[in-house]
Amino acid sequence: MLTRLLKPFPPDRLRSTGLIALALAAVIAALLPLAGVAPATATNGAVRAEAPDPRHPMAAPHEPVVPADAMEPTAPVLPRSGWTVSASDEETASEDGRATNVLDGSNATIWHSRYSGTPQPLPHSITIDMHRTAVVSALVYQPRTDSANGRVGSYTIQMSANGTSWGSAVASGTLGDDAAAKTLSFAAQGARYVRLTATSEAGNRGPWSSAAEINLLGDPGSPASVVDLPRTGWTATASDEETSNSPDRAANVLDGDADTIWHSRYSGTPQPLPHSITIDMKSARDVSALSYQPRKSGANGRVGAYTVTTSTDGTTFGAPVASGTWKDDETVKGATFSRTVSARYVRLTATTEAGGRGPWSSAAEIRLSAPANPATSGSWGRVTGFPLVPVATALLPNNKLLAWSAYGIDRFGGSNGYTQTAIMDLGTGAVTQRRVDNTKHDMFCPGIAVLKDGRVLVTGGSNAERASIYDPATDGWSSTTDMNIARGYQAMTLLSNGDAFVLGGSWSGDPGVSKDGEVWSPTTGGWRKLSGVPATDTMTGDPGGPYRADNHQWLHATSNGRVLHLGPSKQMNWISTQGNGSLAAAGTRADSADAMNGNAVAYDIGKLLTLGGATAYENTTATRRAYTVDLGTGGQPRAARTGDMDYARSFSNSVVMPDGKVAVFGGQSYPVPFSDATSALTPEIWDPATGRFTRMASMPVPRNYHSVANLLPDGRIFSGGGGLCGDCATNHADGAIFTPPYLLNADGTERKRPVITGTVPTRVSHGATVPVTTDSAVTKFALVRAGAATHSTDNDQRRVPLTFTRNSATSYTLDIPSDPGVALPGGYLLFALDAAGVPSKARMITVG
Repeated sequence: MLTRLLKPFPPDRLRSTGLIALALAAVIAALLPLAGVAPATATNGAVRAEAPDPRHPMAAPHEPVVPADAMEPTAPVLPRSGWTVSASDEETASEDGRATNVLDGSNATIWHSRYSGTPQPLPHSITIDMHRTAVVSALVYQPRTDSANGRVGSYTIQMSANGTSWGSAVASGTLGDDAAAKTLSFAAQGARYVRLTATSEAGNRGPWSSAAEINLLGDPGSPASVVDLPRTGWTATASDEETSNSPDRAANVLDGDADTIWHSRYSGTPQPLPHSITIDMKSARDVSALSYQPRKSGANGRVGAYTVTTSTDGTTFGAPVASGTWKDDETVKGATFSRTVSARYVRLTATTEAGGRGPWSSAAEIRLSAPANPATSGSWGRVTGFPLVPVATALLPNNKLLAWSAYGIDRFGGSNGYTQTAIMDLGTGAVTQRRVDNTKHDMFCPGIAVLKDGRVLVTGGSNAERASIYDPATDGWSSTTDMNIARGYQAMTLLSNGDAFVLGGSWSGDPGVSKDGEVWSPTTGGWRKLSGVPATDTMTGDPGGPYRADNHQWLHATSNGRVLHLGPSKQMNWISTQGNGSLAAAGTRADSADAMNGNAVAYDIGKLLTLGGATAYENTTATRRAYTVDLGTGGQPRAARTGDMDYARSFSNSVVMPDGKVAVFGGQSYPVPFSDATSALTPEIWDPATGRFTRMASMPVPRNYHSVANLLPDGRIFSGGGGLCGDCATNHADGAIFTPPYLLNADGTERKRPVITGTVPTRVSHGATVPVTTDSAVTKFALVRAGAATHSTDNDQRRVPLTFTRNSATSYTLDIPSDPGVALPGGYLLFALDAAGVPSKARMITVG
């Protein structure tokens, strides 16, 4: 039940006073009824996920409160009237386990696969027939709550227009072994039939599958494989607009400024609903989606019920290509068209005001999207579900991705002494889960460094003084010496000598202690304090004080144990880690302001790109700006503004690719932890040759606070996570793999790529030469260091282009840099690129 306490204000008064109508949402928890007879519990000793401990609070002391808009999904729950359901098999002899029970609105009744007599073996599937075509973006699976048996483990989701032809899976993954409802997201698309197939039982207790309820979510405005159209030259007109009391003209929806709005006329006698606004693209284009950003200055005028129509001549508009009702909140809304249309004019018509406050309509920004060309915009693979929210990730040398959350799979809080982890096999896509107890370390909000031998050092966080190491060779976790200073949200990087440096982190630990630098030695396993590297000199001017101002710092290790601190404060610093350490100012980042929750990435030797961020951790406007920082040879970094991103971003993630371009994913234009409002769903790629950003195919799931991104050995990019806010709707326990355009033809097929053939040494020394052969001619080689991402930062990733000698058409000798400050010791992905910029699949080598 949703109760809204809304007091209407005239829109002119609302804007002048800054009052905002409040919405209260009551979220009803799932009941815990008793279901029918179930098969006897079987165990096989497998490690299973544990439900979060209710004795611990959800939030740490300084963590923000979960906003109201995070408690409900962005996409609407589709009405189930008229739906039917069928299953591959169902239990009817020993209990009422019919498939129809998943649609009856009661958690006390369940669908269960057949187990009487000889149990029906896995897989089991259940198929929803909506008896109409609807845009669907997620399946919500409620496990049975009376027993663990039959909880779905591994799954796939498919969609169909006719119930006969089923395409490839739109989502797949592994669910945690608990009774919480699971939202399994995918890119929005139209379908009549949706099928959930269970390929394993979560706890491996037997060949069973079950479900208490299944719901489907509608259109959240993130359709599959679309790209925003450039708005240059476009115009907008409206049925009416306010110009007397404020300049709220229709043109404001195209100006890229969310602080300016179109508003229907309200001075004098308000213009009654409906109101419409029409975009003229000046020429016919293929269009498949519209996005609508509500005004930020108040609630009045938010569009509720709407239709979208199109025209080729601006006079004759056809039947609606999209219609529905948007929620009464500030999140960016979308309308996925029922089909791609060719049109010059697109009209959004508002028939109700979302909160019923008055006869008004308004909009901050309107964008239109077209089907993406894979050769220029890339493409997204299926959404892969994880048994936890991947808040932190590290690429391992065995073609696997390590991920972890906190003590809980979907929440954090306290200092519980254990962590939920998962490993994704990049070859098979399989995800396994494990709770790590032996290190007594809750690794939420940590610092991370990938060591020179491929092990992953994780420090601080919820257990703020602890330090743990994951060894991919043994698949084991162990403890190392506690840090001298307890900390969380700190930054880490490996040094040129193989030690690890840590700085900042006032989110956790004693708030009265400055989180100054210290260094860990792999030889002794101990920590050395750096009294000469005070955290106070590296802080932003965040109004929240030190516990926000020294978070998530951008560190770039160079020669002789030196580190360039290049953000997020506008002031840069050179840090020496010799002896007690020292810190010296290195100038400002050109005209950049502080850029908390932005990020930096080394795209070439001594060259870095910084992207986005905001002057404060949250609740302030993010920037579109990007800067290059060149270390040069004189010791004084040179910073310069490069092209702006199309989207302001804070909480985004950036990844350097083998060709030196940088991809940025997700983020918000107005950062609010745990919220998906103001999400940037369009990735962008920056080209160092031009200094410009190019929009890519839209993301199927928002990626904001607590999201990650990693370059993979095949040249693709993993983007996942977001949320970790307990019983909220913005937990994204999943990820998807983006295929950049350098790998794709226009029809979406993969381009022929070069292959590194023969034997490549797994370990090389600095200054060594390495013979490499390929199956065809190539023009470039590059090393990209294996990265570890959390909280928008990945200080480990860097790209090192290699010089080489061509011995023959397909035989080369590569020169490994002699300076460990250029190629930090550790694991690298070795790529070969052809003349068209198409990269090979990488070989993993260890340098140093």
